[in-house]
Amino acid sequence: MNQLISSGYNIYFDNTLSSLETFLAENSYSKIFIVTDENTGEHCLPLLQKKLPKLDHFDIIEIPHGEENKNIDFCIGIWKMLLDFEADRNALVINLGGGVVTDMGSFAASTYKRGIDFLQIPTTLLSQVDASVGGKTGIDIDNVKNIIGTFSQPKAVIICNEFLDTLPDRQVTSGFAEVIKHGIIADKKYYEEIIKLSSPKDITIEQIQHSIEIKNKVVLEDPFEKGLRKILNFGHTIGHAVESWSLENDNTPLTHGEAIAIGMITEAYISNKIDMLSDDNLNTIKSDILKFFPKYNLRSDIYDTLLEVMQHDKKNISGKINFSLPDEIGNCKFNIVVDQQLIKDSLDFYRSL
Repeated sequence: MNQLISSGYNIYFDNTLSSLETFLAENSYSKIFIVTDENTGEHCLPLLQKKLPKLDHFDIIEIPHGEENKNIDFCIGIWKMLLDFEADRNALVINLGGGVVTDMGSFAASTYKRGIDFLQIPTTLLSQVDASVGGKTGIDIDNVKNIIGTFSQPKAVIICNEFLDTLPDRQVTSGFAEVIKHGIIADKKYYEEIIKLSSPKDITIEQIQHSIEIKNKVVLEDPFEKGLRKILNFGHTIGHAVESWSLENDNTPLTHGEAIAIGMITEAYISNKIDMLSDDNLNTIKSDILKFFPKYNLRSDIYDTLLEVMQHDKKNISGKINFSLPDEIGNCKFNIVVDQQLIKDSLDFYRSL
């Protein structure tokens, strides 16, 4: 069992889940709650119980699946369940699920009675390499992603890659966007390695661990996103706006990773146009991403709506849209203000592909 040390907690790579058994044996909690959605409740909870048959005294809090449900209304539902089951300040919340479960479950735990312990068991590639690590919790309001939240660290994060076997291919591919991002912003050699995979489902536990190591290193240096940690937002300024619009308007909304893929291509274009990223690097990023993520029919009549969403991005300063942009594959700059016309030009570039 490998492990990483993060901000006051350990990240375990543990297919047996023995680290959870040890953690519970070493810590005495008055009550244990497992937060799931209907998918992880059906497919992942039985696997957890099979691996840890002694874990039989817990209550389940199930939330609806999907980013559109990561809001204050369902968070209130979690708080009410904790109240109904008489959770005190010595209770533990185990978040078993993808990014929505880990984001909202940890936000609910970090604010209930001014904070109770929580532990993350991410079950998707996206939540393993991104959402569960770093101490960010959050919910969405009015289509603005993660605008309400806290910095609150889990007691532990446990990565069991067997949970990935329960996922459809599209969900694994969604998480692969964040893996690609980690290579672009911080590790060229790693980028060149993972981009050669025939399918995102071929990713190894060692590669997942390296992706988490990249994020963990950044988070340890800048835990509250005052500087360097902003590089983790590459692809997210435009990507989050497109994702929010799609959630509201598409019959089959984009996954988070599909939206971030659009964001990485368009933001790489912006970097190229302000003389940061070379033509060769732009073409490489564009071609590699399109190998895994099919082209989305991005409509030109929604540009102003997307810009309005971007105005609410957490990285903005004095109302100016702020970007994190690579200057080469393997390195990224942050706090770069970009003109709105150039943002529109980047969307035109994506539509032209």
